Amino acid sequence: MTDAVRIAAGQGFWGDWLEAPYRQVTGGPIDYLMMDYLAEVTMSIMQKQKSRDPGLGYAKDFVPSMERLLPVLTERRVKVTSNAGGVNPRACAEAVAATARTLGLSGKLTIGIVTGDELLGRLDELLAGGQALHNLDTARPLSDVRDRVLSANAYLGAAPVALALQRGADIVITGRVTDTGLTLGPMMHAFGWRADAWDRLAAGTVAGHIIECGAQASGGNCLIDWQRIPDLANVGYPIVEAHADGTFDVTKHPGTGGRVSVAGVTEQLVYEMGNPAEYITPDCVADFTTIRLAERGKDRVRVSGVRGRPATDKLKVSLAYFYGYKAVGTLVYAWPDAYRKAQAADRVLRQRLKDLGLEFETILTEFVGVDATHGRLATAAGVSADIPEVQLRIGVRARDKAPVERFTREIAPLILNGPPSVTGFAGGRPKPEEIVAYWPALIDKREVQPCVELMRV
Repeated sequence: MTDAVRIAAGQGFWGDWLEAPYRQVTGGPIDYLMMDYLAEVTMSIMQKQKSRDPGLGYAKDFVPSMERLLPVLTERRVKVTSNAGGVNPRACAEAVAATARTLGLSGKLTIGIVTGDELLGRLDELLAGGQALHNLDTARPLSDVRDRVLSANAYLGAAPVALALQRGADIVITGRVTDTGLTLGPMMHAFGWRADAWDRLAAGTVAGHIIECGAQASGGNCLIDWQRIPDLANVGYPIVEAHADGTFDVTKHPGTGGRVSVAGVTEQLVYEMGNPAEYITPDCVADFTTIRLAERGKDRVRVSGVRGRPATDKLKVSLAYFYGYKAVGTLVYAWPDAYRKAQAADRVLRQRLKDLGLEFETILTEFVGVDATHGRLATAAGVSADIPEVQLRIGVRARDKAPVERFTREIAPLILNGPPSVTGFAGGRPKPEEIVAYWPALIDKREVQPCVELMRV
């Protein structure tokens, strides 16, 4: 047991800055590198990959990142927690192990594998057993879309991550573990926190929430005084310096760009926030209204006072199912009268689709440069005739592929037979894409059993 640990955020999503993990490990002392890859739609993408190739289904970026990091991690004794395993944690672990062997690290590394979150193969059993998996937004039973479900994963908490570390794992690779659990797990392990230490678990949950999105807590995507944030090209990702009593500081490595401030940390705290008094995780219920923030010097914010309550008897389940097809096409119109030309092109295209008898669930038009971000608010006071260029972006959605396919053939003709001054046909003719829809649900905790295995390299 120790008095303090430093947990550094290395990735905030699948596709985040590839340099960040290396900079976190080499930029100064840390004990853990937390790498978060998963979002709701990510799981369905990975499941489709796995269905085509049983050896896939994880964040492939993680393996080359580990190839670069493993020698340094081993030398500095930095441990890694990551949900890069997606829907195939074991395959991800095997790929990392193979990489470690080629680097001559055999006998020097233990990988912990956390599974038990995937429910896709158990859905019929669960439904038959009374787990209706009602949609949290609409209350519909899962049986309404059962035949179209692509992925189903329960959100595991920090406990199996802590257990893997306790058993000697140097790298913990998980499936759908909560973003916060990747930070809370190391704190539970390092400080020996009990599973019912609600205030401390809530503090660790808050710490995980602050750094789960990477540089979003250290100057990236920051609204307040954003023009004065220094050297974003060299942005430092956030680090939590945590203590056994549940207090912690948010900071970053010296000499890096970005900014850690009370304002920036506050912005991240309200990210994806529902009821701030009830931030529910598998580990506890954290009360964000009790959080106290204080500047502790340059690029250092102290977090204290966090209170928590017992966890619920449910786990959240993220399901994805096939919904239909969509396609999006764009044309750019130039001054003069760019907005009017784009509006006219929209009317022409819609009339032609109607004349063809095509049926869509939705036709959505956005005029990028006018109203794509703020909608009607952007045009409430009128639109200047001097706008130099406007992108017409129009998309359609339908349950069947045929009308979407025909829509993709009706955009390009507007270049010659529609309004004048088309300056760009971005990306060529659009292609129909499958729509993956999100289905959130709850399940009794007793139905989900996390599993921790060790793989010695």
